[in-house]
Amino acid sequence: MINKATVELLSDLSLSMFTKNFFGIFQGAISAKLDYEHFMINTKDAVFDNLTENSFCTLNMNKQDYRWNMASLDAHIHSSIYSNIHEAKYVAFGMPIYTTAYTLANDNIAFEDYFGKTIFGDVEIHNPGDFSTWNKRSSLEITKHIKNTKHNLLIIKGFGTYIYDRDIHQLVKKIAILENSCRLLSIKSTFN
Repeated sequence: MINKATVELLSDLSLSMFTKNFFGIFQGAISAKLDYEHFMINTKDAVFDNLTENSFCTLNMNKQDYRWNMASLDAHIHSSIYSNIHEAKYVAFGMPIYTTAYTLANDNIAFEDYFGKTIFGDVEIHNPGDFSTWNKRSSLEITKHIKNTKHNLLIIKGFGTYIYDRDIHQLVKKIAILENSCRLLSIKSTFN
């Protein structure tokens, strides 16, 4: 059963995150925890600038059924986050262009603009190591590292950003600040 109010909320915010390049056409994932055992996540063929009720499926974290085959490839990671981080109500994964590009040449982000500095300060970039084994390791590794972060987000070198929050609006706000701050750092580097 799909929660229509949650679909509308995630659809509206997904469009906003899509226009800010957090999500690509078929790249990313957004989900909401519905209760102790269930969460709703986009399907693997969802287009993030036009999510509808058919773009989501509800999954049971304790039992995998046919719906897991339709779900985003990130469903196992979202499920692991919800199962291990009880304050997580919403989870998103994306490849924001400036943030992801910044990870290719750096090991941490030392924010210099007002919002980046006051909200984040410095954020370590997680290096996943060998990408050929990443799919096998990612669910547990992401959950372990994001659980220990100060800002409920994990920026992964050359891969993207996972973020969770209890408040979807705070999640979107952090994404916007993160990407804008990395964009400023990128523009600054062209002047040096």
